[in-house]
Amino acid sequence: MPAVLATPDRSTVAAGLRRLSRWLLLGEWRAHPVRAVTAIAAIAIGIALGFAIHLINAAAFNEFSSAIKGLSGVADVQVRGTEAFFDETVYPDLATRDGVAVASPVLEFDASLPGQRNALKVIGVDAMRAAFVTPDLMGVPADDQPYDALADDAIFLSPAALSWLRLKPKDTLALQSGTDTVRLRVAGPLLHARAGQRLGVMDIGAAQWRFDKLGQLSRIDFKLRDGVDREAFKTQLARELERRYPGRFRVGQPNDQEQNSRNEGVSRAYRVNLTVLALVALFTGAFLVFSTQALSVIRRRSQFALLRVLGMDRHRLLRQILLEGLCLGVVGSAIGIAAGYGIAAAMLRFFGADLGAGLFAGVQPSVQFTPVAAFVYFGLGVGVALLGCAAPAWEAARARPAVALKSGTEEATIARVATTWPAVASLALAALLSRAPPVFELPIFGYLSVALLLVGTIALMPRLAATVFRAAHARWSAATAHRPDASPVLTLTLARLANASGQAGIALGGVLSSFSLMVAMAIMVASFRISLDDWLQHLLPADLYVRSASGGATAGLRPPEQAALAALPGVQKADFLRVRPLSLAADRPNVALMARYIDAADPGRLLPLIGPSLPAPAGVPPVWVSEAMVDLYGMARGQRITLPLAGQSHAFFVAGVWRDYARPTGSIQMRLADYRAITGDLEVSDAALWLQPGTSAAQAIERLKRLPFGARLDVGQPSDIRAMSMQVFDRSFAITYLLEAIAIVIGLFGVAATFSAQTLARAREFGMLRHVGVTRRQVLAILAIEGGSLTGLGIVTGFVLGWFISLILVFVINPQSFHWTMQLHLPWGLLATVASLLLGAAALTALLSGRQALSGGPIRAVREDW
Repeated sequence: MPAVLATPDRSTVAAGLRRLSRWLLLGEWRAHPVRAVTAIAAIAIGIALGFAIHLINAAAFNEFSSAIKGLSGVADVQVRGTEAFFDETVYPDLATRDGVAVASPVLEFDASLPGQRNALKVIGVDAMRAAFVTPDLMGVPADDQPYDALADDAIFLSPAALSWLRLKPKDTLALQSGTDTVRLRVAGPLLHARAGQRLGVMDIGAAQWRFDKLGQLSRIDFKLRDGVDREAFKTQLARELERRYPGRFRVGQPNDQEQNSRNEGVSRAYRVNLTVLALVALFTGAFLVFSTQALSVIRRRSQFALLRVLGMDRHRLLRQILLEGLCLGVVGSAIGIAAGYGIAAAMLRFFGADLGAGLFAGVQPSVQFTPVAAFVYFGLGVGVALLGCAAPAWEAARARPAVALKSGTEEATIARVATTWPAVASLALAALLSRAPPVFELPIFGYLSVALLLVGTIALMPRLAATVFRAAHARWSAATAHRPDASPVLTLTLARLANASGQAGIALGGVLSSFSLMVAMAIMVASFRISLDDWLQHLLPADLYVRSASGGATAGLRPPEQAALAALPGVQKADFLRVRPLSLAADRPNVALMARYIDAADPGRLLPLIGPSLPAPAGVPPVWVSEAMVDLYGMARGQRITLPLAGQSHAFFVAGVWRDYARPTGSIQMRLADYRAITGDLEVSDAALWLQPGTSAAQAIERLKRLPFGARLDVGQPSDIRAMSMQVFDRSFAITYLLEAIAIVIGLFGVAATFSAQTLARAREFGMLRHVGVTRRQVLAILAIEGGSLTGLGIVTGFVLGWFISLILVFVINPQSFHWTMQLHLPWGLLATVASLLLGAAALTALLSGRQALSGGPIRAVREDW
């Protein structure tokens, strides 16, 4: 009786397929653990950096916004001036309007601290009214001094300010007004101030008197009566103020959309650029996944073909290869999310919230885990891994089993994957997007252009490698056709590279992406740094620069002190500068108005102009606006504009545009004589001194210190100011340098993993070479030359690609993000150093992998071919 073959049920088949899937996955990872670990690490680093920067900036911005909310309290409507201060005579009329329950006047300014570069924010309030509107601004007086909130010599400090200034209640705080010292008694703490918020509160009348601001206010906070429509009240009040005082006031709701947009705009471009920079590592990881998976699929083509012959359909094979990429992405993303949270917590704990940029001073945030952001970054990492293995998986599933079982068909497979037209289309689209305007003032199309440049160039690498190495092999063959002493090592190397250039091109993906991005970032940073130094040299032509305090807005030089500086022995000429903020749009940060001596006939002698300066029409004062004013406010050369000064709107003529690296929110330069004629403000912020021949800087500084107010002067030489500015620049770009270094390290690991995998996969090839008489030393030489040649091609191509990307960074992304332009400079020393490291890593990896591949002996290496 014939035996009956039992047909397995579906559950048994499914269980068997799952075991097979696990066996294939774990077997590949066990066989090549370094390659899997490198791909996982690249994804984890990219996710960790991106998620950490998101958490840091989110925490800092939320804490910054909360601190602003604390200063506004429960106010329903807020009135601010377009200038820093406005006349308090408008207060009685506004306070008695119908629907107003309490109107609280506020005077707010940054008080200069003698001998320090930082300032203390001081807020003057009416205690009787502020208690109902801004209770967080109420100090806690000592039991024996219950009326200190109204005292003219008392100030309440936040805990952060007390710690920062190393003071305690009843100590004396010294602040600066002009060149005079204002001494205030620390009456007690501000218990409800936010953590890290450096703040002082005092009586508004005392603040006006002590700091020479009699009759001036910064804002008025309104608490409306119950039942009053806040939106209607705000609209009507804004209409009336604009009718009575055109261009003088801004009416808004505290913490409304406009104010949030204004606060966020200060740091949005910085945060977005840092996040994109952090994802460079993830982008590099995507190509490492692609190259490792592509080489793995090519090496296992015969195994997959055998599985197809034994009954595995192409859809299941496709899912199996995608599962490998999915596992890489899941593991890498999970590690990255956990590491990102830890990095964010450590950075906030030890380095603060601004990452060196100084955008969130005065806040002390704590990291908060955000599930939505974590999910987004986790999905990004998984998606990148799946995209990296999509093309190899599709090719493996489409391959015919009968053809794939044969050896020597790998190059044909790569030729089908490395199609030229998508790469050319990507490069063409990148060129078009690089000319596109910003979206929401962010260079979205610029980033897409950079990504498409990378994708297109890497997709062309197999074709480029084939062209280069076949041409090199043809020239070498022609040159050595009649030379029996020609090097067999070089001949074999060029023959291998010419006939297996597709695998070489794929192997170069990680090298090219990491090196080109490193080149682009290095060129961008060097260009900015050198342009900044040139800008400072143009902007600092005097021998000495003098100011009464390094920080804050209350220190200044009055006319008698200006005259004393100009008459100082050894001083040939003295110029003065006045800086004050102006609000030109409710949803944008203040711009800086700078009044100084400018020769209208030759303004380029002092200002780094972009293009020519136009003569102003008769009767209209000229101004020179920064590049940011052109982008943000539409001001153009030859245009007439109005600016709010001295409580009125005044017409000016835009004579030219100048480059300003210090104020990305915008700045306007005007002649000091015009400013004084309009405002009557004779005080200045800074003085520039040109010395007579024979007078040294040391002599002039000594004479300055002997002036009656000399102890309050901060004197600097141009070289010192430039050095300090460059230190600030390097500190601001410290995170950029770190991310650049990480990209280089990932590139080095990518080189090591890719070449080691490729070398170990060629053990049979090396065994055959040993059989035909090639020595062990010659095989190692072949590998070293191959590694150096491939990496050299990757470096040359990466440099060209990085140069093109740097053009987009310098001339598209930076102007659209920060509203300034710069000159292109290449850091040849750094680029040569990194290129040498990559070459050395490739050659060393090839040698070490070759030693391992040759360790089994030639007979064992070719055993499978018998």
